[in-house]
Amino acid sequence: MASALTMSRAFQFGSRFAAISTSRTRASSLSVRSPMQFSSSTSKTRTLSRRFMSTAASLTDEQKLELEDKIKQKGDEIRTLKDNGISKDDLKPHVAELLELKAQLDPSSVAPKKKQQQQQQQQQPQKKKQNQQQNQKPTNDDAESDYIIPRAENYSRWYNDIIRVCDLADSSPVRGCMVIKPWGMSLWDSIKNDLDARIKEHGAENAYFPLLIPKSFLEKEAEHVDGFAKECAVVTHHRLTADPSGEQGLIADPEAELEDPLIIRPTSETMIWHMFKKWIVSHRDLPLKMNQWANVMRWEMRTRPFLRTSEFLWQEGHTAHATYEGALQDSKDMLNQYADMCEKLLAIPVVKGAKSPSERFAGAEETFTIEALMQNGWALQSGTSHFLGQSFGKAFDVTFQDKDGKQQDVWGTSWGVSTRLLGALIMTHSDDAGLVLPPRVAPVQVVVVPIPPKKNDEEGIVALNDALDNLVADLKSKGLKVKVDDRDYVRNGAKYFEWERKGVPLRIELGPRDVKGGVCVFKYRVGSEGKETVNLAEVGTKAAEGLDNLQEYLLEAAKERLAGSINMMATYEQMRDALEADEASEYNGPGLYLVPWKCDAENEDKIKEECKATIRCYPTDVNEAGMWEGKKCFYSGEDATHMALFGRAF
Repeated sequence: MASALTMSRAFQFGSRFAAISTSRTRASSLSVRSPMQFSSSTSKTRTLSRRFMSTAASLTDEQKLELEDKIKQKGDEIRTLKDNGISKDDLKPHVAELLELKAQLDPSSVAPKKKQQQQQQQQQPQKKKQNQQQNQKPTNDDAESDYIIPRAENYSRWYNDIIRVCDLADSSPVRGCMVIKPWGMSLWDSIKNDLDARIKEHGAENAYFPLLIPKSFLEKEAEHVDGFAKECAVVTHHRLTADPSGEQGLIADPEAELEDPLIIRPTSETMIWHMFKKWIVSHRDLPLKMNQWANVMRWEMRTRPFLRTSEFLWQEGHTAHATYEGALQDSKDMLNQYADMCEKLLAIPVVKGAKSPSERFAGAEETFTIEALMQNGWALQSGTSHFLGQSFGKAFDVTFQDKDGKQQDVWGTSWGVSTRLLGALIMTHSDDAGLVLPPRVAPVQVVVVPIPPKKNDEEGIVALNDALDNLVADLKSKGLKVKVDDRDYVRNGAKYFEWERKGVPLRIELGPRDVKGGVCVFKYRVGSEGKETVNLAEVGTKAAEGLDNLQEYLLEAAKERLAGSINMMATYEQMRDALEADEASEYNGPGLYLVPWKCDAENEDKIKEECKATIRCYPTDVNEAGMWEGKKCFYSGEDATHMALFGRAF
């Protein structure tokens, strides 16, 4: 009886659904019952499953065909309703009816569906994770990703990936500021050590001046304050106090406001010239040359690690002279030191030149610059030297008594390079596999990876250690910076991968078989294909020679790139069309343009607005040679006054 009753109910449901389904041709005018008349699809499914489980097996073939036809009709009806734009809520009852029909035909088609949904829900996080891993290559910026996007796909992201993956720097909780990690800091130390010796040879002495500068100091030199006003961070109070209302926690104490606000050092001309006034009395005190290694703060809205951050590290030199000629020559000499350091230490060729009047340092009569070319065709200002004239001397009333006993105004210079050089280093040499470091600047020039013998091979262990000690001693005797990576918890392949990414110029592998053969294996980061077997007795000599060759190889490659990326005598239209769509993310862009130019600040601004190009400099060599003479300005058509190097720049 129970079976007959269940079967009867089943056909009652079937008849009711069949009646509804015959009206599918009038779907647009179908009266839909309220969803409240139905239980949730999940509970309904469980009920239907239990109800029809006992009768499904007893259905005749004819009954099964009838149910299949009803299911098809109901499915067609639902599709029609969807096509006519029925709402999800109004559609729910029809879906529930379809499930009831399916449950009559096959209860397992409903019950397992719930199980399948549960499995899908359980698999969702795993699938999501897999999708993220699959999409990681083109899209993932996560700090834990070790993927480096190829330069050709997105040059800007490639640069950021190099910095992250190669452990050069990290973001900080202070917006616009970065944390320079040990590997990045050791690169800066290499630059600092080389340049500090040059600065001392130049006659300057290291000193240190306050981080905080009175606002009134900046106001003494009008052009200077105009140039830096928008970038200054200002200290207005000298202590904090608890908010009496308790709403804001700590607040600036209203009673601790400074009479003269303090500026966090954007540059130190004003502070140093204030001190020069105290120190300079006679011509015997000149020239006076000071240098400091310090951090500075220039508020930036759009930052890029090493290239443009609110806080950065630099050296700034400041000199005072008795004559115009002495000061001008000092500024040129220091620029030459910067250019020589870039070429010999960093293997970066640069273009030396003078800035246009609108690009000069605030308060300077002349700004000299070195411009480097990055792999995407953009320029990077890599160092500047400013001839200040007498502007700061007069602003701070710095005078001296000359040999004739007369009071004279002092002439001045300032010059500096910063951690921007690390950005130049990355973008000049590195590749899709990671950082590439010229040997002379590399914190580690040679990494030695010993391959240990079997643990029970005591004789082999002793022989390997002896050979390793001798190898390292030989390398160090040649003045090379060596690191032995003997971490026993890292596989050799992972070690190779890590040091290659960090740009170490040479890897040496030494294993038991090598020791027996009296050899080791050399693998250079770039410049030579494959591995090289080297006799252990020649390791130091061969490594020193190979690293010198690698340094020269990187410099020559960069020189070729620079020479091949300077477009000569293009029309303005040609430059505009090439540069207006050129972005930092594009790899291997159109490069720089050396063109005849009539110095005109208004036209310079127009070009910057039209195609975002700026005058990087008036190159020294071609302008001293008079290359502009007899030529017309490529923009205005008037007689040229200079040869100008235009381009996009970081």
